[in-house]
Amino acid sequence: MAIGVGAPSSTQHSGTQHTDYRAMSIATTLFFMWGFLTCLNDILIPHLKAIFDLNYAQAMMVQFCFFSAYFIFALPSGKLVEWRGYAQSMVIGVLVMAAGAFLFLPASSAASFGLFLTALVILAAGITLLQVAANPYVAHLGPPETSSARLNLAQAFNSFGTFIAPFFGSALILTATQVSPEKMKSFSAEALQAYRTVQASSVRLPYIGIGVALVLLAIALALVKLPPMDFTRDIRPGELSEGTHDSIWKHPVLIAAAVGIFLYVGAEVSIGSFLVNYFALPDIANFTEKTAAKYVSLYWGGAMVGRFIGSWLLTKVRTSLVLGSAAVVAGALVVASIMLHGHTAMWAILAVGLFNSVMFPSIFTVGLAGLGPLTSKGSSLMVQAIVGGALIPLAEGHLADKIGVHHAFVIPVVCYVYIAAFGYWGGARAEREIKEIEAAQGVV
Repeated sequence: MAIGVGAPSSTQHSGTQHTDYRAMSIATTLFFMWGFLTCLNDILIPHLKAIFDLNYAQAMMVQFCFFSAYFIFALPSGKLVEWRGYAQSMVIGVLVMAAGAFLFLPASSAASFGLFLTALVILAAGITLLQVAANPYVAHLGPPETSSARLNLAQAFNSFGTFIAPFFGSALILTATQVSPEKMKSFSAEALQAYRTVQASSVRLPYIGIGVALVLLAIALALVKLPPMDFTRDIRPGELSEGTHDSIWKHPVLIAAAVGIFLYVGAEVSIGSFLVNYFALPDIANFTEKTAAKYVSLYWGGAMVGRFIGSWLLTKVRTSLVLGSAAVVAGALVVASIMLHGHTAMWAILAVGLFNSVMFPSIFTVGLAGLGPLTSKGSSLMVQAIVGGALIPLAEGHLADKIGVHHAFVIPVVCYVYIAAFGYWGGARAEREIKEIEAAQGVV
């Protein structure tokens, strides 16, 4: 059996010997919601790009603002978790997400790209708090040796949300017929603003519904008493002893994992963000935006299927081997898509989602290995690293404006090379550290 590297072994906090399935089911609902909302950006990007006549780099400001929130709010979120606890922090995170969703109403009424970006920042701030609280919470809801599998299972429901979102967005957001950029240039200022208002109005109903659903979820979460977690304190023998001054910067695997999260999220988001425009290219699939949006679901659906498989596989195979091998295959598929054309290139890039599936939870659990009282700080650092989803798509947008979307996918290839190296090195090192901690505590 593979050794889980998501949590140090301990019998000093509740839920380490047996998985708390009730709490797991509630936590997976949160994973579903933030996956759903994150993937809706892939539909918003081409929609807003057309409405406001943006180039690729400008359109990627959607992802830049959304994922920059992780960098800005991750450390404050970690402090809030330490102050209010994991369960209450998750409730607060859902309410902040609801506030961001409701802000889409004035943004669409004013047809303001800036207001859309502001709403996305607030929405992402709530998701950031959920990420900081829910990832380590799930990792510690059962035996440490199955923490990777447990987090992969929760991430599978996250991927279920990403799988559904493109269908939802295609049906409710990409509804109105859009005019060409050339036609828009002939509009007067008043006519252009009126056109943009009509086009932007398609996001109102979906995001109001999402906001209401999030408020109801927050109420339900507050009413259900989740088991408290104290795993950030007194986990490793001597961790809190006098004279011990540990720091997250003394854990090289954690630092390398944070870089891995940065590159993984950047690669995954870059690919997803460009798929609609990529499939619309004449030499790839020549799809309309509405048709292409439905195929984006297959990319995220592959991640969903892969995480269900990975949840089982990681109980049988070492995390380091699974992570490294998945990154190698993902990189090879992107290279194939760059070199090929037509539907072969399309299916190659879609297949990347299947191998992306195990990367985030595996990198995250490797990074948390043996952190003990530093767990919340380590979690915050890695959630901060999700800012890769802001910077790498922006870089790919600039490159796509120069050399085209097709060949701009070279950027994710570089990301996967690093993740493969980290998987084989960092995973193996974390597994050895967990064995040493278990041996010191007498865990069999």
